[in-house]
Amino acid sequence: MRTGVWLVGARGSVATTSIVGGLALRAGLAGPTGCVTELPELRGPALPSFADLVFGGHDLATTPLYKRAEALADAGVVPGRLVAALPDELTAVEQELRPAPVGATQADRAAAVVRDLTSFRERHGLDRVVVVNVSATEPTPRPHPGHADPDALRAALTGPDEVLPPSSLYAYAALLAGCPYVDFTPSTGLRLPALAALAEQQRLPYAGHDGKTGETLVKSVLAPMFAMRNLAVRSWSGMNLLGGGDGATLADPAANAAKVQSKQRVLGETLGYVPQGNTRIEYVEELGDFKTAWDLITFAGFLGTGMRMEFTWHGCDSALAAPLVLDLARLTAAAHAAGHVGPLAELGFFFKDPLGAPTHSLAEQWARLTDFTRQLHAGRDGGHDHAG
Repeated sequence: MRTGVWLVGARGSVATTSIVGGLALRAGLAGPTGCVTELPELRGPALPSFADLVFGGHDLATTPLYKRAEALADAGVVPGRLVAALPDELTAVEQELRPAPVGATQADRAAAVVRDLTSFRERHGLDRVVVVNVSATEPTPRPHPGHADPDALRAALTGPDEVLPPSSLYAYAALLAGCPYVDFTPSTGLRLPALAALAEQQRLPYAGHDGKTGETLVKSVLAPMFAMRNLAVRSWSGMNLLGGGDGATLADPAANAAKVQSKQRVLGETLGYVPQGNTRIEYVEELGDFKTAWDLITFAGFLGTGMRMEFTWHGCDSALAAPLVLDLARLTAAAHAAGHVGPLAELGFFFKDPLGAPTHSLAEQWARLTDFTRQLHAGRDGGHDHAG
């Protein structure tokens, strides 16, 4: 199943690491550490192989992909030996990257994206293209009447207003082009009534949002532990220090607020109440593509005895995110092939604030994911589709 992976923000750190990783896996130069879909519980015939993945994308930046990969190698994000071994492959992907579209109206820009996606699919003889948003976090947009339904949106986009934020405009264009959409960011993306309705009309699946790679991953394991042991969490405070492009973006208060909201939701929905405390995110340029998170949890046990727990997470976000991007492209492609439509709640395992998912417990999310992939593989073996 030849599958296009169209990355919005294709020259960014996460996208570049995903591309280098995908090419290295295809060439047999690296193992699939971090790729959940290569675990025995998920591996199977319904998923496109790494050799079936073809990369393309959009970006505002113009730095050549090979140079971005070299910079990430210098920063210790990807092995330099892989970049040195893949110059031809990276150059081939470079030919598939397009500048962010321009146009007088958002309708014009969406049409340009549709043309790029359609041309990409036809040029490579792809069975389908999955659009994955890994671009910079956006502020929450102001409400607009065009967000209500597809017809109102279509009319509004022909006017002079910036009706949709970029993530949602790409989602709109992806749907028009017949492409499933995955939002790995906390941006709005497909989370508007008009776009959800359009996905139903187009019979397309989508997933998101905000990839769960670090501190929130730990929260999704620890919070259920406190709840299941009937321990009362009194406060939960976190400090996130990060550099790189994502850190610079989150220095903007509006983008920062959108990210914090996504990170905090797991506690209230898992514990059943919101403890005192908050999460702060600060940009520290010196950290580059790495980040450090420190959390302090205070809780009460039997007879009100006060206790505390602390943890520190230090990791490279791009190296943690990239294998998940590849996983999500493979799983979403398989879901599309099987006839699933609407939000893929079964992929909640990958996200901080999952669409359509009723639980933030990592164990419960894992159970749903394994059951979902089992059905996908059974449908492929049996020669029939499963409608979602």
